[in-house]
Amino acid sequence: MKRILAFLIGLMMILTCLYTPVPVYADNEEEQQNTEDETGETAGEEQTEAAVEITAPSAVLMEASTGTVIFEKDEDTARPPASVTKVMTMLLIFDALAEESISLDDEVTVSEYAASMGGSQVFLEPGETQTVETMLKCIAVASANDACVAMAEYICGNEEEFVNRMNERAAGLGMENTHFVNCNGLDAEGHVTSARDIALMSRELITKYPQVHDYSMIWMENITHTTNKGTSEFGLTNTNKLVRQYEYATGLKTGSTGEAKFCVSATAEKDGIELIAVVMAAENSKDRFADAVKLLNYGFGKCQLYTDESEEGIAPAVVENGVEDTVNVYRAEPFSYLDTTGANLSAVERTVEMEESVPAPVKKGDTVGAVIYTLEGNEIGRTDILAAEDIEEASFLDYLKNAAEGLFL
Repeated sequence: MKRILAFLIGLMMILTCLYTPVPVYADNEEEQQNTEDETGETAGEEQTEAAVEITAPSAVLMEASTGTVIFEKDEDTARPPASVTKVMTMLLIFDALAEESISLDDEVTVSEYAASMGGSQVFLEPGETQTVETMLKCIAVASANDACVAMAEYICGNEEEFVNRMNERAAGLGMENTHFVNCNGLDAEGHVTSARDIALMSRELITKYPQVHDYSMIWMENITHTTNKGTSEFGLTNTNKLVRQYEYATGLKTGSTGEAKFCVSATAEKDGIELIAVVMAAENSKDRFADAVKLLNYGFGKCQLYTDESEEGIAPAVVENGVEDTVNVYRAEPFSYLDTTGANLSAVERTVEMEESVPAPVKKGDTVGAVIYTLEGNEIGRTDILAAEDIEEASFLDYLKNAAEGLFL
């Protein structure tokens, strides 16, 4: 009996083991793949996000010549920008220089209001004068709030009008999440911008006025204060440590306040590629620069640029019924194409396509053709070919004149 009972118990244990389902445990990679399939995300997208880890809450990496955004993180949230505001201040200063309403040698007199600015400053005194160029150095190198206000007053008469121009310029650049309240970035209610918007204004500054790098790359320099108290030297030291620590650095501007935390718009160039790395609201200065370097290294490893400025194959366009048979032409702009996929850019094909004939009258700037670029059979871009002069429509008298000249010839 005992043997029969033992046999039955053993049989039940065997049957239990045979029919109990065995749990299947997926490894992390498989679980991640399943999650991606359910959410519709691809492995490529996941890898792109993980390719560079940024500790700051907001960041953007942009290629300067094309404006292509290579990396973005919370890029459109409006945040206090601190002294990165001065990118726009410098842009307006260079605008005024380009318009010749001011010159680098102009003497700027410091007002009591300008001299009263707190935060980072070069301790300008009321009544003191400095050249526009010296003021630019103070802003670009030492992030001088007093120099910013002095320049705002010099260009527009008062800071309020200058700030209005800052906001107008921002709107023209498509900076949709920006509102400036002052010209230096001191914390103020409603004074905000976003990582994307900082990249946009930085791109405008460095592409339109590349000479800004002559100032933003100064590491140390002395200026001279001349006041009623006499003459003294004051040392400027660049707030952007990347100027010394990162071999490809070209600028541009740092900023930090209690509300903004630590921000930077860092520009760098390598092998003809210029990048803009924007970091906002980092917890400390070290993290700010570390994030910027991560972004820049990521961009330089990922980007290759195809450019073409050649006029090869571009001939005058044929004009129909004009006082001239042809019209001289020019390219609207050079062509640039940014690749981040590792494509073979030597395989880019270039084709010039012109209108068979352009009916008169032709106005300078009219589109008469295009230079078209393709890669592996796909168009990657084009630049217009424009008329370089006006060509009037021929009148009856013009035809008679041409006929007469033909007879005599």
